[in-house]
Amino acid sequence: MQLLISAAGQVTSLYDESIDLTTLGPLAITRASHVEPDAEGRWRARIIDGPTLGPFARRSEALAAEAAWLNHRQAAASGP
Repeated sequence: MQLLISAAGQVTSLYDESIDLTTLGPLAITRASHVEPDAEGRWRARIIDGPTLGPFARRSEALAAEAAWLNHRQAAASGP
């Protein structure tokens, strides 16, 4: 799990249950994407304000691609 902490102390992360995030303070959780099957039973990750990833044969592949894309965008937004 990657936690990005801004200079102001704001923590940003892709949601994960590996640690209890409530220990960091009040949470604001927002949906970043939707992983859904298409008409042919293939899986796509539709990123809100971003691309649609896929199609993938397995839901787990779509979830992994979604997490990789979101983590990359989060790291890029945080700077060098």
